This record gives sequence, structure tokens and C-alpha cells, in this order.
Amino acid sequence: MGGSTYRTVAGQGEAAFEVRGSEFIGYAAPAESIDTAEAFVERINERHPDATHNVPAYRVRASSAGADRFSSGGGFLREYSSDDGEPSGSAGKPSLNVLQQRDVENAIVVVTRYYGGTNLGVGGLVRSYSRAVKEAVDDAGIVEERPHERLRIRVTYDDSGTVRGILESEAVEFEAEYGEDVSFTVRIPVEETDALCDRLRSATSGRAEIDAAG
Repeated sequence: MGGSTYRTVAGQGEAAFEVRGSEFIGYAAPAESIDTAEAFVERINERHPDATHNVPAYRVRASSAGADRFSSGGGFLREYSSDDGEPSGSAGKPSLNVLQQRDVENAIVVVTRYYGGTNLGVGGLVRSYSRAVKEAVDDAGIVEERPHERLRIRVTYDDSGTVRGILESEAVEFEAEYGEDVSFTVRIPVEETDALCDRLRSATSGRAEIDAAG
């Protein structure tokens, strides 16, 4: 995501078809972190515990483009796939290849297969898994997205109203957790992060603790 925008899926998509008795179900979804991608894989595994295979593939920017200002290792693209028991290279890699060819990032796909009794061969599997991902991505749609990052802001109760007011005035997405202190998890475009952090630190006289959220 080195440029001002990147391509990702617009939402969740799904596609299903049969090939010589085997049922293939493709799922696609946005994923802004590796944890989000892996959680989606787990949900599909739970949805289809009796499937012969649940094949995942994802391309996720492991941390937002600006996160290395708060912690090391931010901003690299993590690509992952698994054949989940299918012949090596016949399922996971073709699924990942579709995301690469579409230049889609921050996306997770899972293809569920119920074996129909007829072997498809490596070529048949490659075609079927590729098709399932293509159709699921098509169903989800592709959009241009601005790079975002997630921040965690910790403040005392005395400063929490000030911080909430700033976040609301900036119209950024955030969630608040109230414990011994107050923690705000914020999703914000990378290009707007510096200005927001400066404003929060100024308004709290430097008391706000700001870190990258996973």
C-alpha cells in the first residue's frame, strides 16, 4: 500500500458450484489484520466442520503503513495460503494467485470443498479453487481504499471527555473501553494520523498514551 489508495474487497462475498460431484463454496472478506483474517478462517471452519477441505489464502498488510512510528515491523505485506490436505500446490497457491492477479490486499478468502467421490486431478483442483475465489471476490466487489491504521489511546477519566470530543469532531471510527482508565481504539486514514496525534497530545498536555493497535 505504498500509494495513496489500494484495492480490496468491498465486503463479504460468496459463491458456490459443483464440479463432478464435488461442491465448492468460496468465501471472501476484508481483513485489516492477520488476526482478523485468521478469525475469519476459524469461523468458516466452524461453519463447515464436516467439509473435506477448508482452504484459506490471504494478503494482509501486517501492520498499517504508519505503525512503525509506534512499534517495529510495521507495513509489510503478509501472504499466506494452505492446501489443507489437498495435493501440494493445487488449492492454496491458486487461491492466493487470484488475489495477487487482482492486486487485492487486506483480504481473506476461504474455499470449502465437499468431496463428491471423483478425483479431479491437480489441474481440475487448480481450476476449481481459482474459480471459487474469483467468483467470491466478484460477488464481494473490489474498491479503492485509503490506507488506514488503528491506534489505541489511553487516558485518565479526567481527559476522556476531551479525547472523545476530538474524535467525534474528526468523525473517525472509534470504540471506548472504560476500566481503571479509558482506552479508545481508533481507525483512521494514515495520512491524518500525525495531525490527530498532535491534537490529542496538545489537548491533554502530553498525558494521552498513543500506541499502534494490532
